[in-house]
Amino acid sequence: MDIFDKLANSKFRSKFKLKEKEKLYIEEKGIETIKSHAKDFISKRIAPAEIANDGKQTPMKGHPVFIAQHATATCCRGCIEKWHHFKKGVQLTESQQEYLVNIIMEWIKRQ
Repeated sequence: MDIFDKLANSKFRSKFKLKEKEKLYIEEKGIETIKSHAKDFISKRIAPAEIANDGKQTPMKGHPVFIAQHATATCCRGCIEKWHHFKKGVQLTESQQEYLVNIIMEWIKRQ
């Protein structure tokens, strides 16, 4: 069972869907720009070892990547530790950040 199967079985994670507004935003900006945003959000809000507002740093709306982060459990270090097994309190490596961005982008593409 891959991560997407596990997420689909979560009542909370599976309720997140992109609305027309977010889909139009992706279309207007282009998928590469969205990927750039995802990389930026992960590197600045998720990757550091210590995050003052961990668990609250990812809004529930406002950007397709934010919605994807909640859907893929890449929204905070607690969810990442639970679902993706990357320890809290440790700076994420480039490879771990790339993995999270790829999960986010795959979820967006599946919408």
